[in-house]
Amino acid sequence: MIGRMTIALYNSYDPNKFREPHRRVLARAGGLAMAFDMNLAVLGFPIPDGLGTPAEIAKWIAGTTSIGGHGDYFMQLAEKGRFNMFPYPSKGLSPQLGEPILTTSKPDERKKINTDETAAMVREGRSVVFIFGIGPRGVPKETASIPKYHLDVTGGGFSLETCTALGAVCGAVSSKLDQ
Repeated sequence: MIGRMTIALYNSYDPNKFREPHRRVLARAGGLAMAFDMNLAVLGFPIPDGLGTPAEIAKWIAGTTSIGGHGDYFMQLAEKGRFNMFPYPSKGLSPQLGEPILTTSKPDERKKINTDETAAMVREGRSVVFIFGIGPRGVPKETASIPKYHLDVTGGGFSLETCTALGAVCGAVSSKLDQ
């Protein structure tokens, strides 16, 4: 039995107002999640008033973007129950998400894991959640200290733009699972 993989987007933009970067990253990540058979979770996203369910959020975003098949991939993900919303983690992430893995260009050497090891975990039936910081500040140190694993998908400490990192991690781990 293969484990489940989840993309978790940590909001470090505006914690009070849903902005354009929130909308764009959700549309992009929804497409990646569908393409690579992953779930999607958001952490600390300021959801606009009147949008309470994941399906309502996906439908609203789909009506405002051309990204990800005009938001269709994100809507499909939400309709399948594979998109969830969570508050900012204080002491840890919801256990239902799986083993947290921070995606970072500066991994703690004691927590470092590579894509081969990550794929092996999933192949063994363990679920994992990849935490990506969105926004100029990324994941704060307090939250970054929660996961026991850190993944630098480049292996060389190269800092990637968020959507580039999302694609690289999803593609690299999925590729390892296909081997």
